[in-house]
Amino acid sequence: MEQTKRFCFVAKALGFVLLFCTWTTVAAAIDNETCMECHEDESLTRTDSTGVKDSLYVDYEKFKYSVHNVNDVACVDCHADITELNMDEDVPHPVDLKPVACQNCHDDVAEAYKNSVHQKMSRKGVTVPCYACHDYHTTVPLEYTTVAERQKSFCLKCHDPNNYHDWLPAKENHFALVDCTVCHAPNVSRHVNLRFFDLADKQFLKGNVMLQRMGISEEKFVALVDRDSNGIVNVDEFDDMVYMLRKHKMRGVFHGELVADMDPVLHQVNRGAASRDCSQCHSAISSFFKDVRLIFVMDDGSAISLKVDRRILQTYYAAFNALGTTRVRLLDMIGIVLIAGGLTVVLIHLTIRILTIPLRRRKKDRS
Repeated sequence: MEQTKRFCFVAKALGFVLLFCTWTTVAAAIDNETCMECHEDESLTRTDSTGVKDSLYVDYEKFKYSVHNVNDVACVDCHADITELNMDEDVPHPVDLKPVACQNCHDDVAEAYKNSVHQKMSRKGVTVPCYACHDYHTTVPLEYTTVAERQKSFCLKCHDPNNYHDWLPAKENHFALVDCTVCHAPNVSRHVNLRFFDLADKQFLKGNVMLQRMGISEEKFVALVDRDSNGIVNVDEFDDMVYMLRKHKMRGVFHGELVADMDPVLHQVNRGAASRDCSQCHSAISSFFKDVRLIFVMDDGSAISLKVDRRILQTYYAAFNALGTTRVRLLDMIGIVLIAGGLTVVLIHLTIRILTIPLRRRKKDRS
């Protein structure tokens, strides 16, 4: 009996190894470049059972920088029912493929998505699949995207925020600088991204362009900025970095945006659950600004990301002013000095007037 159990175990183990080797051989044989031989053709289309024509074109220049390709995810990893290609056929693989099962890799996201208004819409017969928001072939690292890019890629596809935010003061500023999910996914963590806007070029400067102008590597730049290597750029180090950029003819300001962390709970957007507590941001002790980062985005979607002291938001070169919490303290001090100076002049004038009352009376009596 013991020998039989051992034989069965060995047989199963060998079978698993054989299956794994076979699968990896197929996957290796059908690499992404092979798929692109057909799918890089802009005219490639198919007509579904309802008569709708779909494009099967994949922009390889964009696909190269996608998170899936960068992380060595093969086309057949997602389109798993393609196990072999028959190049003698017009279509070398099955025409009707199963829907891509994103949850096979993103199970934590799928679990969080269950408790969202988008998933709950399926009860009413409306399906919102992953690809309704995410373009599988061109998705870049989202933690480095701007508020405008996030809104255009996701929320604004279906929603017009102007129809629902009449209660919100200065709503255009909120739409431009605050990620939708900061309020609409209340359980998600948030942070502030600071991006360098070059006033001469009148554009946000790419990280690789900045490094080229300075003639240094990313590692050297990080070492020069974070001199004490503690992982946080303090105010003095920030000022020195600004001076270093100015020496290389890069003059600008750092625009701040409040964004949500790329956490699975981000997908738990629900009707009526949005936060309307303004004090969460507009408070001197707001926890939203504990995590502040300098972001220098590269052409491939990656970025130099440096954590900084939140007091940088109060400096002259940071263009991020959440009323009540991130005012430039230097300007406040200048204002206080001007007010104090004005009051001092008034007090001195009144004091002199009071002290000279007897003199002015005698002068008047003589006249």
